[in-house]
Amino acid sequence: MASSGGAPRAAVVGSGFGGLAAAVMMQNAGIQTTVFEKRDQPGGRAYVYEDKGFVFDGGPTVITAPLIFEELFAETGARLEDYVELIPVHPFYRLIWDDGDTFDYDGDSDSMVAQIRERDPGDVEGYLKFTEYARKVFMAGYSELAATPFLNFSDMVRVAPALIRLRADRSVYRAVSRFVKNDHVRQALSFHSLLVGGNPFETSSIYTLIHYLEREWGVFFPRGGTGALVRAVVKRFEELGGEIRLSTPVSRIDLEQGNGRARHLVTSEAGEREPFDLVVSNADIHHTYGSLLGGVPQAARMTRRLERMQWSMSLFVLYFGTDRRYDKEVAHHTIIFGPRYKGLLDDIFHGKELAEDFSLYLHMPTVTDASLAPEGCETFYVLSPVPHLGNAPIDWSTAGEAYAERILTALETHLPELRKHLVTKFWFTPQDFKDVYNTYKGSAFSCAPLLTQSAWFRPHNRDHRIPGLYVVGAGTHPGAGVPGVVNSAKATFRLVAEDFLE
Repeated sequence: MASSGGAPRAAVVGSGFGGLAAAVMMQNAGIQTTVFEKRDQPGGRAYVYEDKGFVFDGGPTVITAPLIFEELFAETGARLEDYVELIPVHPFYRLIWDDGDTFDYDGDSDSMVAQIRERDPGDVEGYLKFTEYARKVFMAGYSELAATPFLNFSDMVRVAPALIRLRADRSVYRAVSRFVKNDHVRQALSFHSLLVGGNPFETSSIYTLIHYLEREWGVFFPRGGTGALVRAVVKRFEELGGEIRLSTPVSRIDLEQGNGRARHLVTSEAGEREPFDLVVSNADIHHTYGSLLGGVPQAARMTRRLERMQWSMSLFVLYFGTDRRYDKEVAHHTIIFGPRYKGLLDDIFHGKELAEDFSLYLHMPTVTDASLAPEGCETFYVLSPVPHLGNAPIDWSTAGEAYAERILTALETHLPELRKHLVTKFWFTPQDFKDVYNTYKGSAFSCAPLLTQSAWFRPHNRDHRIPGLYVVGAGTHPGAGVPGVVNSAKATFRLVAEDFLE
C-alpha cells in the first residue's frame, strides 16, 4: 500500500534494460515511478559513446528474443516498431579459428548441417539431436521459468524433475559433446554461455537453450545502435508519465518501519533525500546490499552470502573506428577463437594473471547500419574475456595500453593494415567496470551462472528480509543477457503487483 494513501511511489536505481523494463511495467500499472541513473545517459551497460562521427554501443550488441520488447510495448498499448526498427543479422556469428577454419553460424538448419557435414559427416545426426535437446531445454528453462520468480525452495522442488531429466547438472560443453565429436563444432555449439558470463565447462547445460532461442527468434540489431532501443524504452516510459533523473547517483537507501508500514529513503550523492514505498534496484547486486543498503542491518547477511559466491569473468573492451570499410573481411558479429579453448577458459575464470593468448568477440555494426560511422568508414568494438579483479588484481591503468596493442596486432590478421586506418580508439577495463558500474570485483556479468547459483539459489527478485526491496538485472533470476534482465523485470513486476496492486 502507498504510504500517502494515493498511488504507490517506486524508485528504480539504475537504468539498464532490466531497470527500464521494470519502470515501464510499474508506471503502466499506476505506480508512480522515478528512475535514478548515475551517468549522463540512460541504458546502464548499453551506454553510447560518440567520437569523430563514430557511434559506439558500450555494451550489449546481440539482441535476441525481440518478442520480449514487443510484449513490453504492447502491454502499454503501443507498438515497438513505431519506436525502433530491429534489423535481422545474418549470419548470427562468423566463427574463425587460428587454423583458418571459418564457420557461419546461423539459424538456417540447412546451412548449419552443410557446414557440419564438411567437418564431420558423422556429426550431422548428432547436431539434429542436439537441436531437439536444446528445444526441450528452451521449453522448460525459458518459456516456463525465465519470468517466474523463485522465492521458496518448494519452487525449486517443483521444477527439479524437468531439470534432472534434462541433466542440468552437466556443463554446456559436456552436454554438447554427447552429441558431436568434431572439436570446432563443439566450440561452435558451446561458446554461447560466454555471452552471459559463463564458462562453457562449468555453466549448467540449461544455457544450451540460447542455441534454440536464437534459432527460434533470430538475432537482431536496432537501427541506430543498441542505444536506439534504450531511447525507445525511455520514450515510452516518459510518455506513460514516468520520470528519469540522469547524472543522479544514489548514495544510500535507508529503511524506515513503523505503524505497520515501511518506506525507503533514497539519498542521492547531492544530498537530496526522498521517500518511496518501494525500491527496485538495477544496480550491481553486491553494490546494492553492501553499499547502498549498508546502513540496513538486514542487508549484511546477503552481503556476506554474495561474497562467498563465484563471480563471472570481466572484459577488456577496445573501441575503434577506421577510415576504410572492412565489410568483406568480417561479419557483424565475429568470434575469433585463440589456439586454446579449455585452457584459455581456465585462465580467464580462475587465472591469477593475463594469459598470453586470447579469444575475441569483434562487433562491426556498420555492416548492418552504415550510419554509425562517417561515410566510407567502419565502427568496431572488440572484447576479450579476462579475469575479474578478485582473481587477477591487475593495474589496468598501466596494462591497458599494452593489451590494446596486442589485440590490434592480432586483429590485423583479419583487418589488413588496421593501424594505418585507425581514426579513434579507447578502451574499457575491469577497473572501469568496478569504478563506473560499481560491479563487485570488476565482474562484467555478476554472479556466475552455475547450477548452484541459478533459480532459487540466485539472489531473489524480492528480498524477504527487507520489505519493499526488489531486484532486477544480471544478479537475480534468471540472470545476465538482454532476455535475462528483461525477464527478471517481468518476474519482479509480478511480485510488486502482488504486494502493491492487489
